[in-house]
Amino acid sequence: MAKEEAAEVLSIEGREVRVTHPDKPYFSKQTKLSKLDLVSYYVSVAPGALAGIRDRPVVLKRFVDGAEGDAFYQKRAPAKRPEWLRTVTLSFPSGRTAEEVVVDDAAGLAWIVNLGCIELHPHPVRSGNFEHPDELRVDLDPGPGVSWADVRLVTIEVKLLLEEMGLRGWPKTSGSRGMHVNVRIQPRWSFVEVRRAALALSRAVERRVPALASSKWWKEERHGVFLDYNQNAKDRTTCSAYSVRPVPDARVSAPLHWHEVPDCDPADFTVLTMPKRFAELGDPHTGIDASPGSLEKLLELAAEDEAAGLGDAPWPPHFRKMEGEAPRVAPSRARSGAKKSIAKKPRTKMPLLVIANSPSKDAALAGLERWKSRHSEVARLLAVDDVLVDSMRGRSSTWTRIRVNLRHVPEELRPPQETPDPDDDPTREWRSRKVN
Repeated sequence: MAKEEAAEVLSIEGREVRVTHPDKPYFSKQTKLSKLDLVSYYVSVAPGALAGIRDRPVVLKRFVDGAEGDAFYQKRAPAKRPEWLRTVTLSFPSGRTAEEVVVDDAAGLAWIVNLGCIELHPHPVRSGNFEHPDELRVDLDPGPGVSWADVRLVTIEVKLLLEEMGLRGWPKTSGSRGMHVNVRIQPRWSFVEVRRAALALSRAVERRVPALASSKWWKEERHGVFLDYNQNAKDRTTCSAYSVRPVPDARVSAPLHWHEVPDCDPADFTVLTMPKRFAELGDPHTGIDASPGSLEKLLELAAEDEAAGLGDAPWPPHFRKMEGEAPRVAPSRARSGAKKSIAKKPRTKMPLLVIANSPSKDAALAGLERWKSRHSEVARLLAVDDVLVDSMRGRSSTWTRIRVNLRHVPEELRPPQETPDPDDDPTREWRSRKVN
């Protein structure tokens, strides 16, 4: 009975949605927000948020303990759900299938937020055509120490290239440190072809602004802003427009007009500011579905790269080895005795140490500080981008791996690889069973 009394029932467009534990803190470190505050935010911007997820299968990324707690991915729709909520069955590269939620209205949006879905993670396909995406996603991910000004410059370069390719990009802040540019396309191409087009775009932008942009998959080879082409591989999702991100100030992935990009500040777009902006300015991405474009010119660019000797780039680790893909091993782990192609420039093997593995990012960062205290002389020689903080995605959750690159440390001062502290890789047991 107590649980029933703790719930708040909202009437949304003629449907009732129960918000359980409405006063539960979902943000508390800087911005103070309850679960009900999050639900109310999404209802206030529902027309914009729904434009990015309507008629699309959604992966439920659930923060059941709020933004400061651990999250887990739930592909399968909960068995207990409203009868008016749609589901569809998707198949994945692993061969598995899952019945996923499709959100079509504000009531459905409020219902998944009540499950702890702070972020919205739709697939780039519509429910009537699962094999042909209608969206190409350009994910601009800045490395450590990269300025926001550089992110904006690379974003503008993406816009110019897309226009040359006959495509229109729709920019938005990622809600963290990066930017996203979404491109509506005709649903004529497979996931493999869309990813191939995204890779060609990433490489072209890197050639145009080589000091600022990178298309390299391995973190130890990157610099500047990484254009993550693999976000277009099947089964990958990114947060959609108006998504709230689990950062202390409750930033939002904010859709922008292009004229706003050169001067925008991601800190301006939060749960507290976006409802007013939406009410006064509307949705900058209104019309995104009106004129889907063609990938033909980008695919021609991909063919030119391949003719020049640029083969496929690495895929995410859970995909099978793809035709034309180079060995899927980080340069720092490549065997020194392995055969090298004469035509290819050999990679430089980076001296990397694994410092920490943990489901808790805070615990991993604490382990990094302990390592720096033990090796203070070495720590003083590290550049900002020598510390690699990787958000690793497991089967149903994320975890943090921290490595340091000793490239700026003289060999005689380089410490050996120690047992990571902490050393809690939640995928280790599963990977060892897979190998055996």
